[in-house]
Amino acid sequence: MAPARVDAEKDAQDELEMEVQKYSRGKAVNVKRLPDKKLKGQLTVREKLYGQSAKAAAKADKWLKPTEVGGLEPEGLEKTYRFQQTDILKEAPISSSAQAFDMILPVLGPYTLEYTSNGRYMLVGGRKGHLALMDMLHMDLIKEYQVRETVRDVAFLHNEQMYAVAQKKYTYMYNRHGTEIHCLKEHGKALKLQFLNKQFFLASINSFGQLHYQDVSTGEMIANYRTGLGRTDVMRVNPYNAVIGLGHAGGKVTMWKPTSVKPLVTMLCHCGPVTSVAFDKGGHLMATAGTDRKIKIWDLRKYEVVKSFAARAQSLDFSQKGLLACSNGSLVEIYKDFGGHDYKLYMKHRITKGYEVGKVSFRPYEDILGVGHSMGLTSIIVPGSGEPNFDTFVDNPHETTKQKREKEVHALLDKLPPETIMLNPNMIATVRPPKKEKKTKKEIEEDLEEAIETAKKTEMKKKTKGRSKPSKRAKKKEEEVFRAKRPFLDQSKENDGRPDKKQRVGEEAQLPKALQRFAKKT
Repeated sequence: MAPARVDAEKDAQDELEMEVQKYSRGKAVNVKRLPDKKLKGQLTVREKLYGQSAKAAAKADKWLKPTEVGGLEPEGLEKTYRFQQTDILKEAPISSSAQAFDMILPVLGPYTLEYTSNGRYMLVGGRKGHLALMDMLHMDLIKEYQVRETVRDVAFLHNEQMYAVAQKKYTYMYNRHGTEIHCLKEHGKALKLQFLNKQFFLASINSFGQLHYQDVSTGEMIANYRTGLGRTDVMRVNPYNAVIGLGHAGGKVTMWKPTSVKPLVTMLCHCGPVTSVAFDKGGHLMATAGTDRKIKIWDLRKYEVVKSFAARAQSLDFSQKGLLACSNGSLVEIYKDFGGHDYKLYMKHRITKGYEVGKVSFRPYEDILGVGHSMGLTSIIVPGSGEPNFDTFVDNPHETTKQKREKEVHALLDKLPPETIMLNPNMIATVRPPKKEKKTKKEIEEDLEEAIETAKKTEMKKKTKGRSKPSKRAKKKEEEVFRAKRPFLDQSKENDGRPDKKQRVGEEAQLPKALQRFAKKT
């Protein structure tokens, strides 16, 4: 046997013994001193089982242990944002280095891009009508064609088999082979598209500031609302609760759901127009960028700014591990949370001078950042951005055709209704608090008399300089009695059903025929 192989086996054995010690139950019982033979035999068998279970746990931990997240580790006075892509590619594994590329397409840009939820497929859309679908796992081009029309945005639906494209006049749906399936004329001139995968809704915002929700499984138009805040092309869906966030020209960010005519939340985030909005995976953090040269990180549980720093950004995106990518001109910057929402510059990459970055998007389950710019596409490596362990029941980049078909059927069966979209989805399946029983008229009168007696008995403080005159003391007592009576009077009005506002004159009111045409209609 070769010496190198013997050394490798010895190292593996030592490593396994260290893992066994981690799962062992401590020092074994000394059975030699026990006089009882039966107890001695039982303890020996038990200790043997403990050893076997610790060894099995150590082996399982060794082979099935989740992959750890990578990252850039500086030495001494080094800074991670000074590392270039050429330096990272030298140290990266072959599988990751093959994913980094620079695709120059100068004629049909600028380009936008979108990844599927499992990160396997990428959809590319050029402003001058160029569409392409790529398999990023094998780096294969599946379909490429020209629609000969302006393309403003692209979005995958439930998987790569169908996707939507916001074109010059209408929104179109295509299948994997580039065949047009539907023309969604109700959406109008859509500027931005988002897909809600749990509800199978396609959301769009058009040039008139109208927000549309359409169920792509049935074709039904669920909602159509006017935002009332003008034209906008800043839209992003919160992955936690499926609430749509819109950024407006007045510096406001509004949040919408399909069952509400008015926005759920309206936040004044910037002093100028909002240029981009992004939500993190957990849904509790929101990043916004505006023309006031500020990027703000918001905690949506308190609606407060947790971090603000001076920078421009035309596009924002959160990775699965919480990294924030920002694009400004030809520069792409990545910020990392170093604890306590302390976001600092982690990496930066400059595209060729003169290229204008349009969109940045992290690829799920990979340490890759896709960049769409005016002269094509660029894919760069960002260590520590992707989730290294994927759940095959949620997202499987290596799924077969049968698994894909079964997942689609399960997703349609588990489709959620629009009422489940809310700011706090934890309210679903909880019990509402019981309503307070209204008091009877007699109980209200008794409480009122008791409150009046208490108010009359209150002693007034004696004050000097003429402020304790009998007339002033009597007036203050009357005020105390009125304050005590006020809530009971309002409560009795509610019970009697007599609101303060005047009732409108309805059709039942007996008015002369000459005056009936002036009566307000209900």
